[in-house]
Amino acid sequence: MAGMKSLKKQRRIQVIAAASVALVLAVGLIGYGFSDGINLYRSPTQVSENAPDPEEFFQLGGLVVEGSIVNGEGVAFDFAITDGDVVIPVSYVGRDPRPDLFSEGQGTIAKGWYREGRFEAREILAKHDETYMPREVVETLKATGHYQDPNS
Repeated sequence: MAGMKSLKKQRRIQVIAAASVALVLAVGLIGYGFSDGINLYRSPTQVSENAPDPEEFFQLGGLVVEGSIVNGEGVAFDFAITDGDVVIPVSYVGRDPRPDLFSEGQGTIAKGWYREGRFEAREILAKHDETYMPREVVETLKATGHYQDPNS
């Protein structure tokens, strides 16, 4: 009878061990999924001070530099984003046409990669209302002392 009991105990330990491994794996995958989903937001100053890894997908925000938009082939175009102190050149390499409200002097957030001194944007966010500015961009401009309240 003693042999039967230790077999049950061994089985229970195996089940607990398997469940623990599954849990650790699930938590790891969820964390990895989030790291991809929550793209870090950076200002041009942060990018210039500490260049992200070329494989890191993140959000770059600021104002579109006046006179910087240059049309390329198809929907592609180049422009520059600034926080008032640092200017980062951007190449839009996405599939969608340029958003209607995307214009010079407006706040924008580009999503993509920073490679060899240039930001490769796959997606550009431009808002539906020209007075609206993304909160991150407002914080960026306040940090560099270049924020003007549109309502004042």
